[in-house]
Amino acid sequence: MKFDEWQPTRHTLLHRLKDHDDAVSWQEFFNRYWRFIYSVALHAGLRDEEAQDVVQETVISVAKTIGSFKYDRDRCTFKGWLVHLTKCRIADYLRKRARQLPTEAMSGGHNGDDTPTDLLERIPDPAGPALDAVWDEEWRNNLLATALDAVKEEVSPQQFQIFHSHVVKGWPVKQVTQAFGVNVGQVYLAKHRVGTAVNKAMQRLEKESEQGASRP
Repeated sequence: MKFDEWQPTRHTLLHRLKDHDDAVSWQEFFNRYWRFIYSVALHAGLRDEEAQDVVQETVISVAKTIGSFKYDRDRCTFKGWLVHLTKCRIADYLRKRARQLPTEAMSGGHNGDDTPTDLLERIPDPAGPALDAVWDEEWRNNLLATALDAVKEEVSPQQFQIFHSHVVKGWPVKQVTQAFGVNVGQVYLAKHRVGTAVNKAMQRLEKESEQGASRP
């Protein structure tokens, strides 16, 4: 399946999400964005199980608001809308953490002489400048992972494995040639062909994520 067939337009996917019974579209949405939501939740100071909960709560927030979601280029991008929902869910858990800290402090649930206020102040604000770069980096990482998943379906398994090992994992050319029984030329050919496809996919995903949307 080609990337253009695998990756419907952002508008088309979001329109399909308005049907809550469309399990295929909701699974597709989850597959595309769970890594982004989970990663930024961890960077914000949440534990693994809390970050997993944030993923589910954010998807629920999307489900609750998708019915009134409309495109409006002058108000908000799709990326901005999803980031806003994610930040709100992370903030919910940080507030929950703040309420629990006094109890943990009284029961000796934290180390050292820190007060609950001290512990809370060390947790980054999900909407603050400390995490600005993280949001952008994780969004980019998510686009790359999504693009790789798509391109994997349109190139040969060996070429993808060569590209992934050399470019993504950073294996030296000699190690790749030995691992896959290919020559140097085949490594560079795979790097060029798969890399071109990945860049094309990334550009399309980035363009779609910057499409406008009105936030309900």
